This record gives sequence, structure tokens and C-alpha cells, in this order.
Amino acid sequence: MSTRSGGRILIDQLAIQGVDTIFGVPGESYLEALDALVDSPIRFVTCRQEGGAAMAAEAYGKLTGRAGVCFVTRAPGATNASSGVHVAQQDSTPLILLVGQIERSARYRDAFQEVDYQQLFGGMAKLVLEIDDAARLPEHVHRAFRTAMSGRPGPVVLVLPEDMLTDKVEASDGIRVEPVAHHPDPAALDRLNELLAKAERPLVILGGSGWTPDGRAALESWIDGNDLPAACSFRRQSLFDNLHRCWAGAVGLGPDPKLAERVKAADLLIAFGSRLSETATAGYTLLGLPRMAATFVQIHPDPAELGRVYQPDLAICADLSATAQALAAREPILSRPWTSEAETLHARYLAFSEPVEAPGELNMSRVVQHLQHRLPEDTIITNGAGNFAIWVQRFWRYRTAGSQLSPTSGSMGYGLPAAVAAAIAAPSRTVVAFAGDGDFMMTCQELSTAVQAQARLLVLVVDNGMYGTIRMHQEREHPGRESATALKNPDFAAMARAMGAHGATVRTTDAFAAALDEALAQGGPALLHLIQDPEAITPVRTLTKIREEARAAGR
Repeated sequence: MSTRSGGRILIDQLAIQGVDTIFGVPGESYLEALDALVDSPIRFVTCRQEGGAAMAAEAYGKLTGRAGVCFVTRAPGATNASSGVHVAQQDSTPLILLVGQIERSARYRDAFQEVDYQQLFGGMAKLVLEIDDAARLPEHVHRAFRTAMSGRPGPVVLVLPEDMLTDKVEASDGIRVEPVAHHPDPAALDRLNELLAKAERPLVILGGSGWTPDGRAALESWIDGNDLPAACSFRRQSLFDNLHRCWAGAVGLGPDPKLAERVKAADLLIAFGSRLSETATAGYTLLGLPRMAATFVQIHPDPAELGRVYQPDLAICADLSATAQALAAREPILSRPWTSEAETLHARYLAFSEPVEAPGELNMSRVVQHLQHRLPEDTIITNGAGNFAIWVQRFWRYRTAGSQLSPTSGSMGYGLPAAVAAAIAAPSRTVVAFAGDGDFMMTCQELSTAVQAQARLLVLVVDNGMYGTIRMHQEREHPGRESATALKNPDFAAMARAMGAHGATVRTTDAFAAALDEALAQGGPALLHLIQDPEAITPVRTLTKIREEARAAGR
């Protein structure tokens, strides 16, 4: 027991939980906690906007496996940060959002910047707690980390009244939270083996979060030993080596049509961590609802997710890594009529991820291919949302764990803050952020954060002068009637230089290699402004072709 201010107790508890980095924007509502950080080993990364701070913290949690932490001030700070909370919820990422709050004596009067955070975050966060008693901070911080990292991981919001943080009280420190790994029932694994032994066309769809390095290795061992074709759900591609002979590719937005047909044709479908969300199932049309034609096995650590949409024939509620390790320890299935098909599917994936022709002088599939050849295997790739992401999603072949930081929620602006977090969390690894022109402008100010933090990262801004995804949908539904999607962009290379980063413009595929070498040689933040022909909206269709097809269909 020791007498400390609430702010110091809070920071002490975060240190006990292993927090080494906090992302945030300072605010007067938590000055006492900021003061406590002066004497703490915890690093505070000062961001330029709370949405970027929350996304960076989410990416930090996604990469490290422990809860990322974001600290923001009341009302405007909290509402800005809500975008990152939503990413954490949809992506199943552990996140702790700390929110400064008005003084307790002013509550319920619609005081300056007063917000009911239970109502604001109640539909997104796993838990929202407003802490009135500083002596209970160790209890609530421990609960917050345990909640964020248990079951289906997700965000927790702790609301901290300003005067509570200045209270001096006696409090005992808590202890570090370690997630509880629920091991699978051996009888359930016996049943899974029985189903595999009867199958002719099995398929594993990987997903979920919280995988450990040992769990990922065991997963690969089990799939390899049983010659199982393995795909992944939307933006979970780094769960499995994409050059492994059993890798079939990714289901989600813009998948290989042949892979989508193979999903439909499966007689045994194993969702290993995947929730089979809307993006993974083509708007819930790829598989029958609520019962699919295939025998369905679902493995997930949260019982609330089992059977939530699709009704499983076998549901296994267990830690994903523990389940993979238990399966890898078992003897492979003896009769495997699908063995040759795994390699056939992998060959199709390799063909699908080869560069394609594209209109204009800059071919993004060639750009991605050059990056793949030039950069280390463990390069961390980040991106936000937009049609630009199709190029990296389809043509980059992920090799190592934790090398993909992308929002399954489809949030714009994610790539740059995520890259800042990755460069801080893994300074020895190469970090590349892909961003569209509209996507980049959502959080472009965080390039200043990267400069201040001396974060070594490369940003590739793919500029086609429009909100490309929405324009594509406009041409499909209302051909020739563009509305609200055109963008007049700044000189992004000049913007980068003004912020203290390296900046250069690339207009042709041939010019990219030299520009990349120069950017990588800088040793600090660098940005390449890539000018893309607006017609190159997807790898398979131009804007003109989409418009013509829509008109031919009578739209």
C-alpha cells in the first residue's frame, strides 16, 4: 500500500501490464497522468489526431498480441478516437482506450465537453467503465486488460474523471494479466478427425486474432501433414506462408473466382478462427444460410461467435493456438483423396498473383512485384481502405507472421498510423504503408508523428484523383453520372518534404525501382507519390469497361 495520486496509480498499473508505448493526443483532462509519465519508462507517442492515435494503438495490439493503449481527452478527443475503437471491435484486436473526463461534481449538467461514454461506446466496446474511486484503479485496469485479451479480443474503454486522477489515496498494485488459453476437448478433436476421414473435398478457412508464433507453426504443421487446402478470410493473409504448397489464397473482396467456386464445392469446411463475415462470404451469398451444404466445423475462442451466423455440425470453443498445437500432435489422416488438389489450388493462387497488364504508365501489379523482390520476407505491409488496396492484397505474397496490418473493418486512413505503430514496435523490420489519395488524406497528419518519432517507414500514396471505390460503384449502378468522388489533390511529395520526410513523385513503372532505392536509403520516413491512371480501377476491369457493362445491363 502506498499513497499516490490517481494519475500515478494508473500509470503504474499500465507499466505492470507490460505497456511500453501509449499513443495519444494530450489533453487537460488527464494532466496528472501525463505528469506521472515523466517518471515512467512508458513512451508516449504524441499523435496529431485522436483517430490516428487509436488506429496506431490498435495496430500495436494486433502486432504485439497484447492490448494497445490510446489516451485521449474528453468529448472531441473521444469521438475522434471512436474510429479506431470500431476497427478494434471488427478486427478482434485488444485495445484499451483511456478517456479523460469532466470532474465528477459537474456530471449530468451537460457541462463543457460532457459525454455519456457508455452510450457512445456501448455498441462497440466489450466493456466501458467510468472510474470514480482512484483506489479501485488497480482493480479496473486489471479487469480491462483481461477483458480486452480474453475470448474474442476487442476494445475496452476506461473513463477517467479529471478530479479522480488528482485524488491522493492508498492503493495496492495489481498483477500482470496473462490470457487464459482454453484447450480443446479431445473428444471434439476425435470428431474432427472422423469428419476429415470421410471428406473428399475439405477446405480450411483461417482467420481470427491472437495467434502465437508457436500456434501459427503448429497450424502449418497440421495443414501440411494432412495436405489440407488452406485459404484465409479477408485481410488475414499473414496467418500462413503464401508460398506453402497448401496455400489456396484469400476469400474476401476481389477473390480469385475459381477459389470462390472451390469454397462452394467443399464437402467439409473448417472455419479455423474465421467468423465467415460478410466480406469473407461475398455478402453471405457464398454459402447457404443458416445451414451450408458442406459439413461445417467452426473453431473459435468465444462461445458467442459459434453458430452466430452459420450453424456448425461441430463447434469447438478453444484457444486457436492451443487447438492448432493439439491437432498437430495427432497422426495425420491416412486416406487423403484431396492431396493432389491442394497443390492444384496453390498453382492457381500463384498464377492469380502474377502481374497483369494495366492501363497507363504505372502498373501497380509490377510495383508490388518489384517490392516483393527488393524487400525482406518479414516486411510489414499496412494499408487502409480503397480500391488501391486490391493491388497489394492480390499481388503481395505474405510469408511471415504479423506482416499484414490491414483493417477488416474497411476503415480509411488506417495504413499510415498502423505503419507508425509497426515501425515503433518492430524497428528492425521494414515497414511499408500503402494508401490511396483519399485514404491518405484521412490521417496524413500522422506523417509528422512519424518524423517526430523517428519512425523508419515508407508510404506509397497511389493517386488516381478520386475516391475510387465509390466511383467504381457509381459506374456500376449509375453509369456516366459521376458525383462527389473527384479529388483535386496536393503534391503529396512536397507535403512529405514540408513535414520533414523524404518525398518523391513516380509516374512510370520503370522509374519506381530507382525511386524506391533512394527512399529506402533515407533511414527515416519517406513517401513516394505514385500517379496512377484513373482507368486502372481494378486488376481486371477499367472504369470504362464497368460503365459499358452497366449500360449493357440497362442501368
